[in-house]
Amino acid sequence: MNLFKENPIGVFDSGLGGISVLHTIQNLMPKEDLIYFGDSKYNPYGTKTKSEITKRCIEICDHLMERGCKAIVIACNTATSACVPLLRERYPVDIIGMEPALKVACSLGENQTVAVWATHFTLVEEKFAHLMERFDQEHRIVKVACPKLVQLVEEDRLDQQETIQKVLQGYIEQGPMDSLNSIVLGCTHFVFFKEQLQSILPASVSLVDGNLGTAMHLQELLKEKELLNEQGGSQILFENTLEEKIELSKRLFQKIGGML
Repeated sequence: MNLFKENPIGVFDSGLGGISVLHTIQNLMPKEDLIYFGDSKYNPYGTKTKSEITKRCIEICDHLMERGCKAIVIACNTATSACVPLLRERYPVDIIGMEPALKVACSLGENQTVAVWATHFTLVEEKFAHLMERFDQEHRIVKVACPKLVQLVEEDRLDQQETIQKVLQGYIEQGPMDSLNSIVLGCTHFVFFKEQLQSILPASVSLVDGNLGTAMHLQELLKEKELLNEQGGSQILFENTLEEKIELSKRLFQKIGGML
């Protein structure tokens, strides 16, 4: 397969959360053409089986390969947990996955207390268990499944401030607030709630996500293969398994730009 700098980068998610990753990639590499594929028809992934998620990811990656993508970003912690090794074996381009940024949170100091907010699937998968094993001897790590936050983004309810406040408060109360140092936002949907979380939490609590690290890793890989486009026009194509979500995707892209 011949790859060129002008080829687009594919980014996909179970729905609309990965738009936060898309925005970070566009900020870091403003000359790249991007294709964002949201799988909202089959959202949420967090309640599905590994085989169901894998089937969806293969179908999406097949489509992105047909579009000529030079690299594919799985902008979804759940999908990464389910099948990233299989996708890397299957496709001749770099497949960049995501995992909760626990390493970053634990590097903030000794004996950190960290709440990891993610989908139920991510938190019970073997991949996350191995990640936890690297840090739970020296740090206190609390797992918090947050399915309602995914729904709020997918259902276009980010303007419902009172509802969001109540939902966030409920999840905060599941963490050890007396000693909490940071919350890892282990689902790309959750980045949309950063502002509200910062207004609720004490200033001493850090919010950590993996978006920038993922974008920087992608940039490194493109540079290594001399595929980084530095002269393009940065076109963004939004696609979704529910056509009515495409306009919402564009609005969320603008909204996240105002937040970050």
